[in-house]
Amino acid sequence: MDARLQRRVQRYGWDKAAAYYETYWRRQLEPVQSLLLRLTSAQPGESVLDVACGTGLITLPVAEQVGSTGSVLGVDISQGMIEGARAVVAKRGIANTRFERMDAETLALEDATFDAALCALGLMYVADPRRALSEMHRAVKPGGRVVASVWGRRANCGWAEIFPIVDARVSSEVCPMFFQLGNGDALQDEFDAVGLTHITSERISVQLIYPTADDACGAAFDGGPVALAASRFDDNVRAQVRDEYLASIDTYREGAGYAIPGEFVVVTGRRS
Repeated sequence: MDARLQRRVQRYGWDKAAAYYETYWRRQLEPVQSLLLRLTSAQPGESVLDVACGTGLITLPVAEQVGSTGSVLGVDISQGMIEGARAVVAKRGIANTRFERMDAETLALEDATFDAALCALGLMYVADPRRALSEMHRAVKPGGRVVASVWGRRANCGWAEIFPIVDARVSSEVCPMFFQLGNGDALQDEFDAVGLTHITSERISVQLIYPTADDACGAAFDGGPVALAASRFDDNVRAQVRDEYLASIDTYREGAGYAIPGEFVVVTGRRS
């Protein structure tokens, strides 16, 4: 896919998803977010960069960790995500955090500025993940930490059929290699390729719990990566893809709800 097209799709797709993202994903992503926070190990007084920050699910807990003497910058390609995150910090009076719209592959930031840079489930969507990691590497100080999480193997993510189901109706153009970084040591290899050292990796399995079919479909179509494509569906097509998606996750049904398996990989490294 043309890189400029992919960036455009990501920007406007996540603008569509911004209003629904936390409703359908906050609780489901908590295990991997908690692991990423622990591995980032932000300390009072540190400066931290959150790339592909979304609505601030990671940014705000990091802001608490660094305290009033520290600072956090969240960047995202989606203006909708940035505006939502800004509204939260304004409402809560959080003074040590700011948000800017920025492309992960071309960070408008000076070299060696941050003590740590993290990216929670964002690298699957960028046109060139290695370039984005290289930018994170550049932005941290010598000895600074870089931490990133991605979805794991496709076979271990029970919701994965959403992509072919949607693409059969309209090309979602989300990311043709969405699960690539979750295979084997792929993400570790990317860390190594950009010059990061002291690399570690953890792989975790979770269950994505949705109490109703509406919740499961809301996460898949409204608050997730195919939101832009799904917004083009008329009522008839939307009903069709809903039925197909629910059939694809039927084996994970528990009563009126669903417990869908998911897998994540979290990798850390340091700038020499």
